[in-house]
Amino acid sequence: MTDAPDVGELTPPDRTLMGPGPSDVHPRVLRAMSTPLVGHLDPSFVAVMDEVQELLRYTFRTDNQWTIPVSGTGSASMEAAIGNLVEPGDTMLVPTNGYFGGRMASMARRAGGEVVHVDAPWGEPLDPADVQDAFDEHQPDVLGFVHAETSTGVRQPNVPELTSIAHEHDAYVIADCVTSLGGVEMRVDEWDVDVAYSGPQKCLSCPPGASPLTLNDRAMDRVLSRETEPRSWYLDLSLLEGYWGEERAYHHTAPITNVYALREALRLVAEEGIERRWERHLDVAGALKAGLETMGLEMNAPDEYWLPSLNAVRVPGGVDDSAVIGYLLDAYDLEIASGLGDLSGEIWRIGCMGHSARPKNVTYVTAALGDALTAQGADVDVDAGLAATSEHLGE
Repeated sequence: MTDAPDVGELTPPDRTLMGPGPSDVHPRVLRAMSTPLVGHLDPSFVAVMDEVQELLRYTFRTDNQWTIPVSGTGSASMEAAIGNLVEPGDTMLVPTNGYFGGRMASMARRAGGEVVHVDAPWGEPLDPADVQDAFDEHQPDVLGFVHAETSTGVRQPNVPELTSIAHEHDAYVIADCVTSLGGVEMRVDEWDVDVAYSGPQKCLSCPPGASPLTLNDRAMDRVLSRETEPRSWYLDLSLLEGYWGEERAYHHTAPITNVYALREALRLVAEEGIERRWERHLDVAGALKAGLETMGLEMNAPDEYWLPSLNAVRVPGGVDDSAVIGYLLDAYDLEIASGLGDLSGEIWRIGCMGHSARPKNVTYVTAALGDALTAQGADVDVDAGLAATSEHLGE
């Protein structure tokens, strides 16, 4: 037997989180996580479940009955969506324009599906004409697309066009809203999206652990009429129906504290108003964008596809992107992130999400990034950048 390890009190650094997630958590959400536990079938928790579902419907802009938080991170809600809708032998059409389209493909294959692609370069959205061509050629059963691509800073426009193409071919649509829900306009019902999933730690500013998912009746009918069981018991929506549906029958022990946190985060969304929240993200991220561009930096995404919640910024020539990230952590307790996949080493990813999307944060990250670049000898005008940020904020 070894001696008990001598582990001290937990003292993580107090960072300003401006990366691709998690974002800063609102103090009210943290307080909600300190409230007493009850059982996952306790009548008081059942009432919380009902409230969370109603708040999620409001945030997704949907009346879908099947709107729940999946126990797990955003990848769990992603796998629940794909793993339940895609059966062995089905064909799923996925995009190639970012890292998370690749994750969709991997999950579809693991579900037994055949994957076909609609191509677009990293840093560009899908062209509806290319989606139409892919449907005409492959006749897929399911279309997946990423509404807010975290790896490239690109927002997918023309969502109703994509869903219309899919439905004309009797296909189902799955939307990845991990970096958009609660921060960027997304209207599940109006845009005719069959299934949408998200994560709580981005624009909702909630710790990961209970991840939003919504399915319309058409999609849930498909799930409940599958010929084969989903490969995941834990994420089988036909079983989760018993817990999150009217019966409230035991399936697994829900992450009670995480559901408390999500409830409070969604209350903040409702209090602010979803459309006002979209506008706040657009305004505050616009100030960040104005400051960085005036400083002399370039955004990865064109203006018409720019994603306010995730700003992908090109790394100037001669600058070590990792060194800048380390400098910001050491000198400023400030987190931003490097690029993924095809854009590794070429961009920084700067989030502007939820509780992090505040004027003082974008001013702070503009000044700190300017300092880090100056330390590497980059040709940037920090004062001009700060002035542009301030002007955009009306200060």
